[in-house]
Amino acid sequence: MKKFYIFMCVLLTASTLPTVSFAQWVPTNGPYSVGFIKVLALKGTNIFAGTHFGGVYLSTDNGTNWNATALANIDVYAFTVNGSNLFAGTYSHVFLSTNNGTSWDTLNIPLTNYYVWALIADGANLFAGTDYGVFLSTDNGNSWIAVNNGMTSTLIYSFAVSGSNLFAGTSGGVFLTTNNGVNWTAVNNGLTNTLVFSLSAFGTNIFAGTYGGGVFLTTNNGTNWSAVNNGMASDYVYSFAVSGTNLFAGTSNGVFLSGNNGTSWNAENSGLNPGDMYAFCLVICDTNLFLGSNQSGVWRRPLSEMITSIEEEHYQNPNRFVLEQNYPNPFNPSTKISWQSPVGSWQTLKVYDVLGNEVATLVDEYKSSGTYEVEFNPSYIKHHTSNCGNGASVIRVFGRVAWKVNNI
Repeated sequence: MKKFYIFMCVLLTASTLPTVSFAQWVPTNGPYSVGFIKVLALKGTNIFAGTHFGGVYLSTDNGTNWNATALANIDVYAFTVNGSNLFAGTYSHVFLSTNNGTSWDTLNIPLTNYYVWALIADGANLFAGTDYGVFLSTDNGNSWIAVNNGMTSTLIYSFAVSGSNLFAGTSGGVFLTTNNGVNWTAVNNGLTNTLVFSLSAFGTNIFAGTYGGGVFLTTNNGTNWSAVNNGMASDYVYSFAVSGTNLFAGTSNGVFLSGNNGTSWNAENSGLNPGDMYAFCLVICDTNLFLGSNQSGVWRRPLSEMITSIEEEHYQNPNRFVLEQNYPNPFNPSTKISWQSPVGSWQTLKVYDVLGNEVATLVDEYKSSGTYEVEFNPSYIKHHTSNCGNGASVIRVFGRVAWKVNNI
């Protein structure tokens, strides 16, 4: 069995850095004159924006330009994508485009004077949430049947799919079906606010965004719910978006981010105008988060800024420079190295062997004041080793952390 050791030392260097400018939300190039943005959807690299009485707009270049599609002058409430099909929910109709909005087909649910508030595609099944309950189509919207048995609230605002479970957020709580809507069961124990505007399936966790009660979480398919609102300065949650292990929530007071399943939330609103804090919809495209606002169209922000900030803010602010001994030590195959910086600075963490040769750069970036941890796995690096009597390979590696900060 191989054992590895790391011996740590600290090197501090002082220099003058230029002022660090932090990126923030920036408005994309529209759409501006069509009313506020109600819904966003991603189809490949195409971003679609459903607007208030302006129809559907499309951007193919990360929001640099927006162009009107053939579905114009209509209020759009919902999108869902299924393969090459894009469905849009409006007043009294569902529309289908197979060519990214160049043309649209009208798909009529057998009702009059209804709103399609929510859409979701699950395999060959297409579900529509309306004022009159849930409707199911198995032929791309050409025909529909009502599937509301057991549903005591028929004003449907949102859907989420988790495995074979379909959840519906309604004006009267959350309902669950395990058989494509043949039967529904209310799953509201602990859900103290039952006006559910948004739902998100995040692994085995289901999050419900309510109108007036913030965010609720269930880890057992709705058998029990608990409020998870620490740090969230809004009770009105309109939308969710997921990136890896990070959950974004669009609220009446901007965007909030949780990296720990809702245990705590951080506001991510730098750069947003006061009039654009109503984050009705969110979508992630490539490395950016897009926000549909109620005033200035669609906004964009790199995910890396926000995800980095929440990871940093989970640590307490230290009052001195410290490079901790790695743990475990000895280790096989990897070890964790932690350090503390009381000020924001450009920080570099490098690993050296006993001859002073640099073998790895683990960190080389600006970081705010805080406590950090990084994993080091040397198994892929060639080292100078000494053979021990028991056959173990001992690698003595020195780590150095360099801080470049102002006025040390």
